[in-house]
Amino acid sequence: MFIRRLPKFEYHAPASLPEALDLLALYGADAKLLAGGTDLLLAMKKRTKTPAHVINLKSIPGLSGISGDAKGLKIGALTTMADIMRSALVKETYTPLWDAVSVMGSPQVRTLATLGGNLVSAVPSADTAPPLIVLSAQAHLTGPSGERTCPVEALFSAPSTCSLAPTDILTHITIPFPQGKGAYLKLMRRAALDLALVGVAAYFCLDANKVCTHAKIALGAVAPTPIRATASEAIIEGKVLNAALAAEAGSASGKECFPITDLRSSLEYRCSMVEVLTERALLEALKRSN
Repeated sequence: MFIRRLPKFEYHAPASLPEALDLLALYGADAKLLAGGTDLLLAMKKRTKTPAHVINLKSIPGLSGISGDAKGLKIGALTTMADIMRSALVKETYTPLWDAVSVMGSPQVRTLATLGGNLVSAVPSADTAPPLIVLSAQAHLTGPSGERTCPVEALFSAPSTCSLAPTDILTHITIPFPQGKGAYLKLMRRAALDLALVGVAAYFCLDANKVCTHAKIALGAVAPTPIRATASEAIIEGKVLNAALAAEAGSASGKECFPITDLRSSLEYRCSMVEVLTERALLEALKRSN
């Protein structure tokens, strides 16, 4: 039986963030960061990535864990999908994110895969991106020039291309305490353990008169990067959301995406299902608001 081995590389296990940054500065583009390894190790076996140096971040304290208060939520970049799924706080309050991690991969993959890895891999179908976008999440980065933050959507610059500099490390994600409700829905060819053909996250607040305010809709797997469906958001903002309005917003979102046709699905089918999932996600969020 043929066994595909990893290419040769030098392994590093820094004990602190400054040590990891020094290694990145030293080796530059020849180095890759290891978090969960579910993407990197597979790419190395396929020889699509052949780093000369692999820097394991798992020994660095403070890069994993979930904490929350009245202001919001903090999730370390090395926090696994399994840990996020087990969090009662995420499930009850940051529901779109819990929706996403609960339909990601197998239990074995969720035990290894990290939130930071899912974002930094920057694949258009990254399940955590749409819910984090609608929840106004911020990415916290550390590099040679210090710490900085950016919206999660700014991490995606092109398919499988992250906007982080080679010497930057994503340390954690913060999410402001949500004032409204949301939902994330994913279309897969199989019932589970599959990449998204379409992913839709919806979020909005309702005022005392049940009027929809601060609406956000984000789409995954239907453009080179996750995108906002701003025309659909405008349709529901300032109005009382109902089934007819949700259908109208869904119809608009199908015109805002620009997916590709590939072996898994056609462009036309993906656009059609964006309409369906947008409508359903809005109605699910409305049900959660009542």
